[in-house]
Amino acid sequence: MRPQGCEAELLRALAAMPFLDRLEMVAVTGWSRGPVYEAAARLEAEGFCASALHATDILPPSRRFYLTAKGLRRLADEEDVSSGELVRSRPLSAQWRRSLMERMDALAAVYHVAAVVANVEYPIAFRWYRAMPMDAAMTLPDGRTIGVVRQGLTADRSGFAKRIWRMRDEPTPGVVLMLMADHVRLRHARRLFSTTRIPALFAVEREAVLSKPGHRIWSPSAVGASLDLRYVLDRLEPGGELPVETEPQRADLPADVAIEGPDWDISDPMLPFMLKPAEKRALDSIADWPWIGLGELAGLMGVSPQRASQLVNPLEGFDLAVRPRDVGGRLAVTDRGLALLSRRDRTSVALARKRWSVSLEDADAPMEWRNVSGTRSRQLLRNMEHTASVHVFVGALAAQAPLLGWEVVQLDPPRRASRHFRHEGGMRSVNPDAFGVLKRGETTWPFFLEWERRAVRPSTMSQRLAPYLRYYSSHRPADDHGTQPAVLVVFDDEIAQTHFLRVAREEMRAEGATVPLWVSHKGAVEALGPLGRAWRVPGDWESPQAPTPL
Repeated sequence: MRPQGCEAELLRALAAMPFLDRLEMVAVTGWSRGPVYEAAARLEAEGFCASALHATDILPPSRRFYLTAKGLRRLADEEDVSSGELVRSRPLSAQWRRSLMERMDALAAVYHVAAVVANVEYPIAFRWYRAMPMDAAMTLPDGRTIGVVRQGLTADRSGFAKRIWRMRDEPTPGVVLMLMADHVRLRHARRLFSTTRIPALFAVEREAVLSKPGHRIWSPSAVGASLDLRYVLDRLEPGGELPVETEPQRADLPADVAIEGPDWDISDPMLPFMLKPAEKRALDSIADWPWIGLGELAGLMGVSPQRASQLVNPLEGFDLAVRPRDVGGRLAVTDRGLALLSRRDRTSVALARKRWSVSLEDADAPMEWRNVSGTRSRQLLRNMEHTASVHVFVGALAAQAPLLGWEVVQLDPPRRASRHFRHEGGMRSVNPDAFGVLKRGETTWPFFLEWERRAVRPSTMSQRLAPYLRYYSSHRPADDHGTQPAVLVVFDDEIAQTHFLRVAREEMRAEGATVPLWVSHKGAVEALGPLGRAWRVPGDWESPQAPTPL
């Protein structure tokens, strides 16, 4: 084939899938790497496309290509349509470009999965969605269909469940590939889908993005098996239907953009390109743990305080994070940062700001909890001593774990640590201060954290323990995590610790349920570390132990 044929193929690919990188172009066009790299360089040199460097915490830096106005005109001429018709028929309008740039981190993950599919079933027809529950969809050469849904880190349980329920009323593809944030939420989504007729396969996003066609990482909703994508596509039934979005009322021709830096005064869609992976990770960590101190952030990220400060500086420069002096320089995400994360994950910007904004109700008044507009960030600031204690614990645990050979797989804040379950006909929940997963070799150790400052009376201690007794009397702990998580409970002093051990033993004996409790107090944890021999169990009060398996 002539080189011009490769160029035309790349133009068509970039019209259907803006911001492809060159390896993804190789997969979706079917051309080999050499011609694709040469054609991409030639198109960029002649001004038909431009590129920008982009990277995520999962994916290394790569240049992502998009059509310029000159490239749009060339493709329109080759397809014998007007530029306006071309823009309306593909995700090429100014509105689409802004949306895809804001979703760039998610886009990169979805494109990598599409490239894996294209390596098995070539060619694919790809489409993006803006308002549908699905993020994207693919049609295989024989007409079989695949949907893609990504659950972002900021997607809460109820919002994502509503998104899944909306899919029941839409046309159903042959299979939906679900990219989940972690294994716990993967199991939750599998339970949701088991009550629907939507065929779906689930994988953790990081594993799916880094996978090859033969990697067995996909699990169906009803069977506890692990399948590879080649096997799935070989057995995908014919048929399936994809939803069709209504044509947008506005489809303006996009202006050429210059994605470059550094420059603090840039528009929101440019931010995913400007931020480095470590800076994005820092922003996610601050969003997870509002009002976190710089030292605790350093512990969470496994870097020095000096390095953490270097990562925070550009976040402040771009007005994504703030550390007000009135709260001791503790870090929080600004309204602009909340919007960036929400748009990346297709969640509500308004809801995020309502809950987590740190903007002041009265700009002329000092920052104190009554003056913070976000309902949940206000509550965390009001209980700053408790909030700070939890942050210190998780930061210290993240720093200590690698020293003992443990990998920190997951550390969830309260909003993702909650577990909801049915008990005696009603909905119940446990609402810990944190949830985490550590791994060493083949051993996985999940845990809940409860930092107790108010449960100092036996009756209050019983009330605090009751939700866990209900939860652990069911099969849900193992269903949610694959094994029973430990429950770490920390008190302010040793006296409260001793009383709680006695109350817990009596309550578990009375209820006939066993909660894998590990109980400590602040002084012991600070002296020995969260994973040190600072813990006692209800059956053995006298011998301090480390909470993790040997």
